[in-house]
Parts: sequence; structure tokens; C-alpha cells
Amino acid sequence: MNVEFGTYRMDEVLKIVNDIKNGNLKPIYFLMGEEPYYIDKLSDYIEQNVLTEEEKSFNQTVFYGRDVAIEDIISTAKRYPMMAERQVIIVKEAQDLAKTIDKLENYAESPMVSTVLVFCYKYKTIDKRKKVTKLLAKNGLVFESKKLYDNQIGDWIKRVLSPKNYTIEPKASAMLVEFLGTDLNKINNELEKLQIILPKGSTITPKHIEDNIGFSKDFNVFELRKAIGERNQLKAYQIANYFADNPKNNPMVVTTSLVFSFFVQLLQYHGLKDKNPKNVAAVLKVNPFFLKDYDLALKNYPMRKVSMIVAALRDIDMKSKGVGANALPDADLMKEMLVKVFN
Repeated sequence: MNVEFGTYRMDEVLKIVNDIKNGNLKPIYFLMGEEPYYIDKLSDYIEQNVLTEEEKSFNQTVFYGRDVAIEDIISTAKRYPMMAERQVIIVKEAQDLAKTIDKLENYAESPMVSTVLVFCYKYKTIDKRKKVTKLLAKNGLVFESKKLYDNQIGDWIKRVLSPKNYTIEPKASAMLVEFLGTDLNKINNELEKLQIILPKGSTITPKHIEDNIGFSKDFNVFELRKAIGERNQLKAYQIANYFADNPKNNPMVVTTSLVFSFFVQLLQYHGLKDKNPKNVAAVLKVNPFFLKDYDLALKNYPMRKVSMIVAALRDIDMKSKGVGANALPDADLMKEMLVKVFN
């Protein structure tokens, strides 16, 4: 089985996989954190590869946190495998056991060496200072899967595509992040769709994203921010009108938030003493490829003007959420936002 984990914590993840391949298994794997992608990849690898198909019938058990008690998991973990060297127990959605997770202490202190017990504890972590966490780390393995920053996703996408002989244009990569956020599972799913459609050796372009995933390459928040940065009012208002005609795909709350974050970044940029591109990209958490857009916006919007726009966008954001306004249509709020930006 070929496992692609991208760049994030690559060394740690690959070490876990290689240890499993070499038969160096831990009795407990506690996989936790905000990013479920790596938790799923590791647990799926264990589920599919530790036991043979014949051994799985009697020795592989999958529990769901909402349907099982810690006591039942421990009881199953203490059993001996049947006609196999070990048994595998996977607890999915283990975060539903948060209130009783401390009951693992006694088992974690002396786990069964013939059992591989995997907890998929998603979207949160357990306190590393707790006794149970220390025992899990001492006698098993604790892996924390952290969220990637926006500026790390582009590199992650390239690394995921590279072994499969695909490349991607920076703008296409940025479009995926703009519309899917930092959810690696969603991004990976869309990349897999494109790999089915496009022949190996292809470069994924904004047109491919538009045609196959449904995002407009010309009318999206990414292009709106670019038009605003260039002070291209005609383009900005064209995009605003498109958004007004397609409100379900372009909610005002999301648009305001992303434009607001753009100007907050500009405010940061103005305040930087070290404007070396590498430092700017790191501080603003953006792909260096797009720094030219920020450089132009920096010239077009003095620091005082940026501060005024940030304050105005906070007000519009509240209105978009129904605070202090009598249910203004999104189209009116969009125009108000552009007036505040360009005037």
C-alpha cells in the first residue's frame, strides 16, 4: 500500500509507518489533534496492514467512541489473539470518550504486548501533563496531528502530487485553499478526483479546478482580493455582482472574513522592519509566489488607510451576521464594503 502523507511531520509519520512495516509495533497508538487527515492515514494503515485477511476475522475489532465504554475497550484489549500473533483494536471517534479517558491509566501502565490498541482522538488533544498521557507516551505512542497554516498547504499539495507524477500551478493551489480551507481530507479528495480525470504528467491549472471542481477561476474571493489590491474597481465590482447573483456559493460572511484578513496582513506588512521577502512570507503566512500582489497593495494603501479599512470591515462583518442592521441584502453589503475600501 502506497501511503502519501505530504510534508507535515513527514519524518515522524514515515518513521511510524516504517516501524510497523518492520514489525516494531507499539501496544497503544494514541493519535490525537486538530487535523484528522494524518490520524485517518495512520489508523487506516494499521487497520489494513498489521493483520492478514485471514487473521482479521477473529482478531480485528473496530469500536466507535459514542457506542462503547472505556471498560469494554480495556476488557477486549486484555484478551489473547486467536490463532495469530496479535489482535488489533481501533477506536474511531475516540474524542467522544473524553470524559472517561483517564480510566485508561491502569491499562496504559501495563498494556498487553499481543494487542495493538489504536485511538483516533480527533479535533482535540488530551493534556500532556496528565498521568494517562505520560503513560501512553511511555508504554505506547502519542502522535499529535496539528493543523497546517494556509501558507504551508501549497507545499503540502506539491509533495502529495509529486510521487504520482502531477504538478500544480500556484494559482490553482491557492484556489483550492481559498475554497476548501486547510482541511487536508477535502483537498486530498479533490486532488484524487483530478488524478482520475487527468493523465499522469499533467500540470493542474485553474481551468482544471474550474471545470472539474466547480470554482470559477475568474470570479472568486482570491481574484476579488487581487482586484482590491490592484485598486481595479471595475474588476472588483464585476466579481461583487457575480457574488450577488450566486450567494449560496459566495456567502457574505466568508467574503468579508477573507478580505478582512487580507487587510490585516497588509497592516502587518506596513509594520515590518525587515521587509525581506522570505521574512514577509513567513510573518504573513503566504506563499512567496503571491508576494508581488501584497507589494502592489502596500503601495496602493498607506498604513493609515489600511487601519481605516480594517475598522470599516469589522462593522460590515457584524452587519453580515445580522448585528446592527435590518437584514441588509448581501449585494448591498458587498457594495458598501467596496465603497469603504476604494474611497
